[in-house]
Amino acid sequence: MVNDHELIVRGVASMLTPYADLVRVVELDADLMPVSPVDVALYDTFTHTSLDEPDLDDLAQSPRIGRLVLYTWVLTEELVVTARARGVHSALPKSLDGASLAAALVKVHEGAPHLATVPDEPVMASQSWPGRDHGLTPRESEIIALVTSGLSNNEIAERTYLSINSVKSYIRSAYRTMGVTTRSQAVLWGIDHGMAPTRMRVLLPPTPAEKTTVGSSSAPEVRERDG
Repeated sequence: MVNDHELIVRGVASMLTPYADLVRVVELDADLMPVSPVDVALYDTFTHTSLDEPDLDDLAQSPRIGRLVLYTWVLTEELVVTARARGVHSALPKSLDGASLAAALVKVHEGAPHLATVPDEPVMASQSWPGRDHGLTPRESEIIALVTSGLSNNEIAERTYLSINSVKSYIRSAYRTMGVTTRSQAVLWGIDHGMAPTRMRVLLPPTPAEKTTVGSSSAPEVRERDG
C-alpha cells in the first residue's frame, strides 16, 4: 500500500485485516518505494489525483510489483487514459468496504481490469484520513493537505479536477472547522495535525499461507522513518 501519509496506509491496512484469508498486506510505505515483491501495489491517490508524480512511473516499472492499482475517489475519463498510459492496470474506488476491496484485489491479481467512477465527495470505507477526528471531510482533508504542501488554489484545482470555486468553498468550510482564518494559520494547523507528508516504511511479518500480497506506500516490525 502506497501513499505519502502514514495514517492513510494504516487505515487501509486495518480495513483489510479481517480478510487475511484473501489478501496479506506485507508492506506499508509513506513516500518510499516498496522493497517487498508483491502481487499488487495499491497506490492511494490522496493529494496525488493528477497522476503527475514521478513515483507512479517508478511503481509501474518496478519488477517487484505484479499489478499497480489506483485507490481513488476522482476518476475522470482523462484520468483513466492517463493512468493506462502510465502503466496502471486497475483503479478501485475508496467507497468499497473491506470485503469488497479484498475481493476486488484478488480479481485484479487474477487479471481482471477494474476502472470505476466515484462521487465528488467520497465515502471512505477505511474511515481514516488526516483531520477526521477534528471534523474535516475526506475532500476537505485532501484540500488542506495540499494547502499545507504549499500549493496555490489554482494548482489545487488542477490537481483535484475541481473548479476554482469548489476549491475555495472547500477551503472556507475547512477553515471554519479548523478555527483558522488565514492560509498561514491553516498551514500551521495542517502541520500540527498530520497533513504534511510523512516518510515511513513498515514491513509486516510473513505468514505461510498463500494469498494475494498487497504492498502499500505509507516494519516482526521493521521501521524506517524520516521526518
